[in-house]
Amino acid sequence: MLARSAGRPPLRAPSSNSLLRARPLVSKAPQSVFPPDTDSLQPESNKGRSDFSEYHSLPPSSDAMPPAVSPLSSNMHLEQKRLMTQITAFPPHTVISMPALSPTMQAGNIGAWQKKVGDSLAPGEVLVEIETDKAQMDFEFQDEGVLAKILKESGEKDVSIGNPIAVMVEEGTDVAPFESFTLEDAGGEKAPPKQEEQKGGAEASEPPETGSKTSPPASESKEEPSKTPQAQESSSTGGRLETSLDRESVGPAVKKLALDKGVPIAQIKGTGPGGQVTKADVEKYKPAAPAGAASEATVASYEDQPASSMRKTIASRLTDSFNQNPHYFVSSSISVSKLLKLRAALNASANGAYKLSVNDFLVKAISIAARKVPAANSSWRADSSGGVMIRRHNTVDVSVAVATPIGLMTPIVKNVGALGLQTISGQIKDLGSRARDGKLKPEEYQGGTITVSNMGMNDAVERFTAIINPPQAAIVAIGTTKKVAVPAESEEGEEGDSSPSIKWDDQIVIQGSFDHKVVDGAVGGEFMKELKKVIENPLEMLL
Repeated sequence: MLARSAGRPPLRAPSSNSLLRARPLVSKAPQSVFPPDTDSLQPESNKGRSDFSEYHSLPPSSDAMPPAVSPLSSNMHLEQKRLMTQITAFPPHTVISMPALSPTMQAGNIGAWQKKVGDSLAPGEVLVEIETDKAQMDFEFQDEGVLAKILKESGEKDVSIGNPIAVMVEEGTDVAPFESFTLEDAGGEKAPPKQEEQKGGAEASEPPETGSKTSPPASESKEEPSKTPQAQESSSTGGRLETSLDRESVGPAVKKLALDKGVPIAQIKGTGPGGQVTKADVEKYKPAAPAGAASEATVASYEDQPASSMRKTIASRLTDSFNQNPHYFVSSSISVSKLLKLRAALNASANGAYKLSVNDFLVKAISIAARKVPAANSSWRADSSGGVMIRRHNTVDVSVAVATPIGLMTPIVKNVGALGLQTISGQIKDLGSRARDGKLKPEEYQGGTITVSNMGMNDAVERFTAIINPPQAAIVAIGTTKKVAVPAESEEGEEGDSSPSIKWDDQIVIQGSFDHKVVDGAVGGEFMKELKKVIENPLEMLL
């Protein structure tokens, strides 16, 4: 280490914060910090090295720094040289680093840059789109300045949090010197997180460090102390990330239509604005006729598609949930005839102000049953000291499963017990729409207390079994409505004879999945009983 001289503070490396403020431009080249007899102070391994000699031979200055009294290692010499070169090469600037846009984010993929070099930046403006393990999100910058350099182009994958992605300068600063600015000038690039450390939180439920075994791990380095971290090439996919402009050329409605018709979107040439693929393009698509038997033999019998970050997260979380949480299942056939009549009456009197769905009633019914059976509205927790607890929630926050083009998400309707049916309906529609567009905020899909998954719109699904969304203890799976013949009250004939009769009843099959660590079997049955009671007597939801 160099001895500190009076009146001259020691040189310090720049801060490692996510926004790194560079030092002002140095007007004079610094005096050599080594005493005249350099050979006597150099380590044996550095004597005669050209890089060491070049650094030592910096031009003198009129305010020379007093010589040091102890030698530096070779590595410190080279690092000091690099920092001095960085300080004197570029005007004052700020390095913009990859942000953490969700609690479980370890790395992100760079989408479309919304600003180009030379553009002004204002607080709240979108700088770049970033794909996290949950969704495509906008990075809204919060400082004023001018974008001087983009260090990570659109399509870059697995950029670790804190890695430099761009450079900003103040208004009026010339950006031309930053054409030669590199990642090394910004402090270098961190090694990507190991694959096992990228197990993110549930797609809708659990923020990190909840204490459950399925909660996302806290960011903790587990590298062997004797090994230096080595950069690893991402294994998430073989190609570059599509930018949002490329991705938005196919809207969700078009994707659904293509999926229903079995049309490969990649083979369609869009006729819409900017090459956008439209519904008409999908309708008009005709597969190319085979050239002959020989060409048919060369066509691959399958196609491999790389799993997205979100698909990996869903796979990991639900596998952990099913393996670590002892599931049991309780099903019940429930009449919805009265509920359907109440729904029709309320919608008829709404004058277009709202349109209630069956799912809106079921979300409300689940909240009422959960308040009557609090164990179903609980979660399994463990604290940092190893203690285990069951947390009973005072409000019912219902996670509603939504299918999106990139995977399952469960946005949350919070404190359902305090909301009316019209408000519940409006929130579900808004959250579902933004989930499909990838515009949900992390707090809107993390932290629910119980989940509902409704496949009733598919008349082929009578019932199904859902996997618990940890750390929650229950999830309710809703099947489709079916007409079922049930006994009706007998009517007396003219001669007093009673003849048996039947009537058609609208019924659904609801199946609850419960975590036996938290909810005993009898308690799960009690919850289903209360849920059946509320659904079959829907006026209770209006109280």
